[in-house]
Amino acid sequence: MMFDWAFYLAAPFWALLILAPRWAWTPRIMTSPWVCLLPLVVYFANALPHFAELWRAVSRPDLPVLQTFLGRPYGATLIWAHLVCFDLFLGRWMYFQARERQIRSLIVSPVLLLTIFLSPVGLIVFLAIRSARCAVPRTFTPDALLRR
Repeated sequence: MMFDWAFYLAAPFWALLILAPRWAWTPRIMTSPWVCLLPLVVYFANALPHFAELWRAVSRPDLPVLQTFLGRPYGATLIWAHLVCFDLFLGRWMYFQARERQIRSLIVSPVLLLTIFLSPVGLIVFLAIRSARCAVPRTFTPDALLRR
């Protein structure tokens, strides 16, 4: 159950990025980096009771120790929440980069959807699209989007 909540807490923000990228409230909401932290509620709910075991798994990386930790429900939930949080952070960054470079939402939205499922692939695709886009306003800040 906690496993599912990690994504449920991020899903409304992904919906804004993908389905409502031009809605006036989307950049206002997504400007806050705090939106990415909701899945970490699930992370900490699983990390704190098992912190000693988590620390052993990450402080001296060893494949069998990490496999054992991730093979437990709380370990899998913890890493899933970690991934969901950082995927949303990445998606948020991609959204603002695309707006800055005036890359059309019809191009970016499918890449964001790909990023939900395969973030390394989504990142590579986005970076290729971004590299192909030449026009970059020099005075861009996320706050500038709020004034549009």
